[in-house]
Amino acid sequence: MAPAAALLAGIGWAMAVASQSHRPPADFTFNNNSEVSTLDPASVSSVPEGRILRGLYEGLVIRDPKTFAILPGAAESWEVSDDGLRYTFHLRPSQVWSNGDPLTAEDFVSSFRRVLTPTTASPFADFLDAVVGAEDFQAGRGPGGNANWDSVGIRAPDALTLEIELGSARPYFLQLLATTALLPVHMKTLREMQARFPGSWNAEWLKPENLVTNGPYTLASRRINDRIRLERNPRYWDVDHVAFRTIDALAVEHWGTALNLYLTGGCDWLDGSVPPLYVGKLRDREDFRLGNSPYLGLYFYRINCTQPPFDDARVRRALSIAINRDVICEKLLKAGQEPCYTFVPWGKLGPYESPLAEEQTLARARRLLLDAGYSAERPLPRFTVHYNTAESHRDIAEYVASVWRLALFADVGFANQEWKVWLDSQNRLDYQISRSSWIADYPDASSFLGIFTSDNPNNRTGWKNASFDSLMMRSDRELDPQRRAQLLAQAERILLDEMPAIPLYSYVSQNLVNPRLGGFFSNPLGEQNPKFWYFKSDDELWQDRRKRVGAMEIVEARGPAAGLYSKAAESGAR
Repeated sequence: MAPAAALLAGIGWAMAVASQSHRPPADFTFNNNSEVSTLDPASVSSVPEGRILRGLYEGLVIRDPKTFAILPGAAESWEVSDDGLRYTFHLRPSQVWSNGDPLTAEDFVSSFRRVLTPTTASPFADFLDAVVGAEDFQAGRGPGGNANWDSVGIRAPDALTLEIELGSARPYFLQLLATTALLPVHMKTLREMQARFPGSWNAEWLKPENLVTNGPYTLASRRINDRIRLERNPRYWDVDHVAFRTIDALAVEHWGTALNLYLTGGCDWLDGSVPPLYVGKLRDREDFRLGNSPYLGLYFYRINCTQPPFDDARVRRALSIAINRDVICEKLLKAGQEPCYTFVPWGKLGPYESPLAEEQTLARARRLLLDAGYSAERPLPRFTVHYNTAESHRDIAEYVASVWRLALFADVGFANQEWKVWLDSQNRLDYQISRSSWIADYPDASSFLGIFTSDNPNNRTGWKNASFDSLMMRSDRELDPQRRAQLLAQAERILLDEMPAIPLYSYVSQNLVNPRLGGFFSNPLGEQNPKFWYFKSDDELWQDRRKRVGAMEIVEARGPAAGLYSKAAESGAR
């Protein structure tokens, strides 16, 4: 189908979907790229879920969307001891949940305890590993072989004070507290649902009519594979500064359809879901913010290291070396993505620099494969590349498979699954090679390297290495920045030698966003907080354009048109 015809077909499909909605449009609509797997903060590990959770909940601290500085959230202030081991948070008085219950320090204690409880299986329980007694509690170690919460350094001496004691200092601990994994949940409701619906409590607890939140928005409705609607929380402590009354998050996986929705005014923001075919045509629009900030994101392929022949590091390294990443970035993606050969995107993060990758030649790849016992006469057994639904994932998989077929005599198939099914397959190691990505949870190299430790739920490769685990543990406890960087580099060297996953490229930010939107900034983690969003006044929009283009002629983007901009007057601008 020709591009124009594809666009028209997509527009028709999008209009049909839109016509199914019988409620008034939201003040602000964005595409979340997929249906979320869960709305339980303790269980999420992906970007689509995080976008919703930042609207529903608020942690002790939040991040400034422009500077990334730590700002007060549910805690209005805090102190850190000189040795960096004791944090004391003071919650805002008269702060309540969306059902009117007081929000107390004990809510954070019980929520953090839930994250650390093994049966919760939180993928980010390690964020609290530095807390005194946390690892013993997770492992069930204590008097009589039982977990002992009383020995964990998380306490609420009174309703508005929370104390956290660390066994070793973490310079980025406040950044960890700003992540979605450590948001509070309303444990009273959760326990009620567990008692009433023992077999399905998790589904019942997260329904709009039951979910109790403490953030700027509540969950008004959810239609699976369509949209989630957020509604301004009248009980939120800072509700006077929340501009939008309603926000819709769409679950459109098809990038062409998402682009059509944006171009026809059906949504106000697309994050990354821009078909490469149209990047060049969109590049000069004022509403296309492309690569205008470093983005701490890595696109890679996980390898199931428990299955032959992928249990052999030589095979894994051969597969990695054979791929020409320049073709992926320049021919397939076309948006400024950078070829990546390391597990830290861009090969550098703050004071940390990744070690050099090995020789990247086809001859080297074939030698490794021959050493492992494979050749044209004895080819690798047939295997499958697994990816979630998106045109770019398919295009990359097809290119990589063609390289492996021609260069390494491999017989390669494909398995395409929707987001939730794809994620479940990864978690069960029900794949051979699987498309993946990782966006940093906090701006530190350990956010990327740490997911490959043996007991990390985000590993999803079956690969384990005791030396790597030891180096990561030592780096967490090392306060000297240079020595810590050396330990991390040694750990990454092991990853490069073992190659449990294949790094392919470093992300760049790609946002198609209504120029009227204020409180929206590109940042290293691609993180947005709905609390800060608003529509700019005409004067603010004009001044913003003048700053951006200076004396150059201002050409208004043709796309989200005047009808869409008129939402500003209705929704209000801060």
